[in-house]
Amino acid sequence: MNQALATQFPVSDRVREALAVSLRGCEELIPQDDWVKKLARSEATGTPLRIKLGLDPTAPDIHVGHTVVLNKMRQLQDLGHTVIFLIGDFTTLIGDPSGRNSTRPPLTREQIENNAQTYYRQASMVLDPARTEIRYNSEWGDALGSRGMIQLAARYTVARMMERNDFHDRFKAGTPISVHEFLYPLMQGYDSVALKSDLELGGTDQKFNLLVGRHLQAEYGQEPQCILTMPLLEGLDGIEKMSKSKNNFIGISEDANTMFAKVLSISDTLMWRWYTLLSFRSLADIEALKAEVQGGRNPKDAKVALAREITARFHSPAAADRAEQDFINRSHGGVPEDITELTLPLGLDGAAVGIGALLKLAGLVASSGEGNRLIDGAGVRVDGSPISDKGLKLGAGTYVLQVGKRRFARVTLA
Repeated sequence: MNQALATQFPVSDRVREALAVSLRGCEELIPQDDWVKKLARSEATGTPLRIKLGLDPTAPDIHVGHTVVLNKMRQLQDLGHTVIFLIGDFTTLIGDPSGRNSTRPPLTREQIENNAQTYYRQASMVLDPARTEIRYNSEWGDALGSRGMIQLAARYTVARMMERNDFHDRFKAGTPISVHEFLYPLMQGYDSVALKSDLELGGTDQKFNLLVGRHLQAEYGQEPQCILTMPLLEGLDGIEKMSKSKNNFIGISEDANTMFAKVLSISDTLMWRWYTLLSFRSLADIEALKAEVQGGRNPKDAKVALAREITARFHSPAAADRAEQDFINRSHGGVPEDITELTLPLGLDGAAVGIGALLKLAGLVASSGEGNRLIDGAGVRVDGSPISDKGLKLGAGTYVLQVGKRRFARVTLA
């Protein structure tokens, strides 16, 4: 136990409640005893704890998987603590090797700045902006300089760095490891020193980096932070972690109708994990809802409630209402309110247009070939009726074209 935490403060019911909030859905809380003592001291002295989350702006948008840790930040923020949303504009220049089996090329300064522009705005959909401290780690990273970087590197050994799984595996496999990659966990750890954080949050893939922060704080004479890791959220497929590269994600800037429909597309099993990690409902409410489903209630009711909550959070309750009605319309063969409307020309001398070409012209498919494949798979409807004839041609008139469950266009051929 760190000597700075040796003084005992009473563990009240409020502290126990804060611990329960901290533990909800988390993978690990290290060390839990230290965190309880920090919470008790905070309550006794009236001093809020400093809670840090760092995100590197490696992409222009945040998806729902990122909000797992943001949700935890908001829960702790609502308990009265200071949350620090750290944008890693300096560490992104290095590139995080976590969980990778090869060197990742660092982004340019321009790419980082472009991506960072949207990060805080999107994070503010979860966090309370008025109670959030926004920082950029270039504040101290740039000021550290070459001399400071050397002094920082002297506080951590190569042997400990090689205990990190991805470095160990790459070294064993003979895969190159660039020296600059060692700087990433050092700089992320130094962020905790600069911010004097009491708790750092991250995904399970960040555990090594978070522990480096504890070590460096002790090296610099500070009370070591506790660390809280959250699971990596499975994406829409229920197998792989949510990722844009795997196309199993929900972007928090996606339109309400798409967001609502995507939540409803997940499995009944995955739904309960999403409830724990993404919903702001109490665990007691979630368990009661689960019991109702186990007792015979349609699980779709619970999934609709989750879709409404998530959609309302990133849009509005009214938008969630409209998205639900839109989904009902689509499910019953209806046409959504926000359907794209186009007027397209007929062929030469007023000739009818082939369905494959028309789907492409309407922007519903990338090519006529894709349209034909979808027709073979019964994925195309015209005016609500499924199409099986790839040779179908449409003459003058207005038609509602549908591809899959969510792509519609009302096309007038004239």
